[in-house]
Amino acid sequence: MQILSTAMGPAVRATRRSADLWRRSLHLRVVTGTLVLSAVVTLFVGWILLRQVADGVLEAKVAASVGEASAGFRTAQSVIDDAEPAGDPSELTTQLAQDIALRGASGGLYDVVLDVLPAVGGSQTVARSTRATVLTTSVPDDLREGVQAGQVAYRYTVIRRASGDNTPGLAVGSAIHEPRSGATLNIYYLFDLQQQEATLVLLSRSLVAVGILIVVLLGCVAWFVTRQVVTPVRLARQVAERLAAGLLDQRMAVRGEDDLARLATSFNQMATNLQRQIRQLEELSRVQRRFVSDVSHELRTPITTVRMAADVLHEARDAFQPGVARSAELLQAELDRFEALLGDLLEISRFDARAAALELEDADLRDLTRRVVEGAKPIAARKGSRIDVRLPDTPVVAEIDSRRIERVLRNLVNNAVEYGDGRDIVVQVANGDSTCAVSVRDHGIGLKPGESAMVFDRFWRADPARARTTGGTGLGLAIALEDVLLHGGWLQAWGEPGKGANFRLTLSRKALEPPQRSPIPLVPDDAHAAPIQPTKVPAPGIAGSAR
Repeated sequence: MQILSTAMGPAVRATRRSADLWRRSLHLRVVTGTLVLSAVVTLFVGWILLRQVADGVLEAKVAASVGEASAGFRTAQSVIDDAEPAGDPSELTTQLAQDIALRGASGGLYDVVLDVLPAVGGSQTVARSTRATVLTTSVPDDLREGVQAGQVAYRYTVIRRASGDNTPGLAVGSAIHEPRSGATLNIYYLFDLQQQEATLVLLSRSLVAVGILIVVLLGCVAWFVTRQVVTPVRLARQVAERLAAGLLDQRMAVRGEDDLARLATSFNQMATNLQRQIRQLEELSRVQRRFVSDVSHELRTPITTVRMAADVLHEARDAFQPGVARSAELLQAELDRFEALLGDLLEISRFDARAAALELEDADLRDLTRRVVEGAKPIAARKGSRIDVRLPDTPVVAEIDSRRIERVLRNLVNNAVEYGDGRDIVVQVANGDSTCAVSVRDHGIGLKPGESAMVFDRFWRADPARARTTGGTGLGLAIALEDVLLHGGWLQAWGEPGKGANFRLTLSRKALEPPQRSPIPLVPDDAHAAPIQPTKVPAPGIAGSAR
């Protein structure tokens, strides 16, 4: 088997290269298609033409041969009818056969075979040849039967000679009767069709040569015409690839005023508009990033001052009237949210400025997952959800920035609690050959079609009208995605309305190496199962109170 694979290797590679070339080259497909169709049409037309010419040549030869033979038959019958009554019939038929043979020999038109049938039984065959000794087997049996039945008939045959030289021919036969003795003379004219055969062979070769020439010329024409069309398309593809690579100043050359030239002009106008719009968007994005960065940094000082004052008020809230004390608590809570938003904005600005750096270390994802889940359990209990953690028995060690990956996991788990509608949440950690993964599965509102990509956009929320009980800023998943991309990993989402969502984090064990495959499927096994009903978990009691 190994030897066979080695021997077949070059052929398999050549076949694959040919298949790849066929898929990629429009020029090759058009020229090949033109050649194939041209060959089929030429073959069909040549076959029809050859058939018509052959039928015409043979019909003309048959008509001339039958006419020649019929004249001979009439002459022979007249000679027999005009013979002297006292003559010997056998001598008459023999002399008649010799005369017919001599006439054929003088013109080189035919050979003759004669069957003399006496009146009373028996048979005598006299064979005469005008150019060579002709065998009586040259006359087909079905023609003999037709002639004996009193018909003038013809058949295509093979003229066989004693020398072994066989040629195609036409046999025309008829019966001549001697009225006095009752004898019958069957005369068979054998016309040689060798010249007609040579003519048809020459015509066939000529048609083949002309057909091949036509196919080659059509192939050359198709190659030339296709090249005129495909070359601008190929240049447009190359320019489009350069534009996609970021070389926005690339343009197509415009030659002439035909449709292709107008296409090149339109393409260049489109590229110019795209370049202008992309630069405007880049400038707008740069201004926005600068604005976010500047505002975030500028707000640090006043928010610190406000925080100090709010802390003082919050500590002294017991001495205030109830309304003022409640205002101090609300001020403290909103400042917490504002500081979280400010921290997210600063983190986003660091990503935009490419100033984020990793602090790599070997960490066990199981420990990070346990820590995140323990921190989220009180919130999950208040929402009525239970977090099911599934960890492998062996360590899941990867080279990561623990702070960033823990922030990613915390964001995924908190979102699952927020949008889980009080149903169970499954957090799974798995090991692969060179990768590791963590998935967070909820059974809440899920994601609509197309939202699995939008969910990582900045300030995007699945339900904008939803109360933000966990203090979300709309930047959590965007920051999580940036953290994962900084590690070279994957952060993917799946969801269906009413069936929940599944977020999967996949990392390579070695930092900055892209993972090849994830040990956890993105679409969970229970994706098509019936929705899970909420699990009622009692809220934790207040310290000192009975449960």
